[in-house]
Amino acid sequence: MLHVNTQTTDDGVSRVTKKIAYEQPLNERIRTFMRLEFLLQQMQANLDGQRMWDARASLQSILDVQSVFSRADIKTELIKELERLGSVLERLAENPNVDARKLTQVLADIDLYTDRLHSLPGPIGHELKDNELLSAIRQRSSIPGGACQFDLPGYHFWLEQPSERRHEDLLNWFRLFETPMLAAQLILRMIRESAPVTDVIALEGFFQQNLDATTPSQLVRVIVPATCPYYAEVSAGKHRFAVRFMTLRMNERDIPARETVSFQLTCATI
Repeated sequence: MLHVNTQTTDDGVSRVTKKIAYEQPLNERIRTFMRLEFLLQQMQANLDGQRMWDARASLQSILDVQSVFSRADIKTELIKELERLGSVLERLAENPNVDARKLTQVLADIDLYTDRLHSLPGPIGHELKDNELLSAIRQRSSIPGGACQFDLPGYHFWLEQPSERRHEDLLNWFRLFETPMLAAQLILRMIRESAPVTDVIALEGFFQQNLDATTPSQLVRVIVPATCPYYAEVSAGKHRFAVRFMTLRMNERDIPARETVSFQLTCATI
């Protein structure tokens, strides 16, 4: 995940600083929400494209989303998490150091998406279960190149329709998942913003920290400048997490960094 920060120096000149965030979910619920967020971003990146290749990419994202929702009762998980976060945030209302206006807006967003999720009829995406075109594409997609025109002539016909027609179909399918995906994005935004940023160092490229067993942890974020020559490999267990910085080598096995690396760390426990 790439972040862009604007900083003003003493001479009044604004400079853009790019940073990369490496994230590690600490429970299965957050892991699922992050997959939905990723698929939402991927779908939005291609949805307005005019080419058939954009339509292919968007449709594959929709099929991936449908697969995620078919494996678990994510609607219930989203409602539980929204209600939990709402209860936590409501207790902050009496804190004079809290931005009351921002808190009110966040609580209103939580109520909005909770109500929308409750109003969704049946399992999420069930309307696509009997869609013959999507079922055929899904079955062939597990085969490399299996969605060629000679394998799926109906799909080929749809792809050759005007981009406006394809876009309308894609939007209709996407809207079946839009509410829960935006709810997941809201939850993750609140979790990311809940934790303070700490400046730390990884001696010889390695850092380890214990987790508080009395407070459920949600997400670890490691933030480095985009110019950092290493990537962060984050692993986590029930009691601790570790960060190891690695050198990417295309034709050989990646190797650990051997120098001290400064980075920013957040560990969300809301």
